[in-house]
Amino acid sequence: MPVARFSRLRRPLAPILLMALLGSTAGAREVAGVRFAAERTQHGATLELRNVALLRYAMIFDVYAAGLYVGRDVEIQRVLEDVPRRLEIEYMRGFDAAVFARSTRQLVRRNVGQTRYARLEPGVEAFNTLYRDVTPGDRYALTYVPGHGTELALNGVALGSLPGAELSQALFSIWLGARPFDAELKRKLLAVP
Repeated sequence: MPVARFSRLRRPLAPILLMALLGSTAGAREVAGVRFAAERTQHGATLELRNVALLRYAMIFDVYAAGLYVGRDVEIQRVLEDVPRRLEIEYMRGFDAAVFARSTRQLVRRNVGQTRYARLEPGVEAFNTLYRDVTPGDRYALTYVPGHGTELALNGVALGSLPGAELSQALFSIWLGARPFDAELKRKLLAVP
């Protein structure tokens, strides 16, 4: 009798347990063997994975895989507004910190123009001091939450944070702005399902 009662209880619990186990991976995506979690939470903001993309050089070499996260109720077209967002990039090749700093200067300037760049330059230079060299398999996360600023993390360890919605918009414009690093990567990251 106790076994039968347990069996009757177990049946309704099975779907709940299965959903709990799958809940952590449902919505997770993979590109080129790189997996991105379905959600991230930072400073109380829940960020949902919207798209993933692969940056390939000369159609031969995989450079990095990227995942774009946006606040739960935010339309993807509003990603550069004052909304929670996160870009995770996992590298398949190594790069020096100096390469990141040089590219950040050039691409921010290209997207915001010289006058606006002059105003943002101190923040850009402060941000550039956060970069570290990366090796294949390393993952940067650039996260902005309104009121908390923009944080750069490497392999889950925060390297620092800077305030300001305008600086954050300029930094994210490197990948998502009017003149991004790679137009095809931007198109894939901002695709509407």
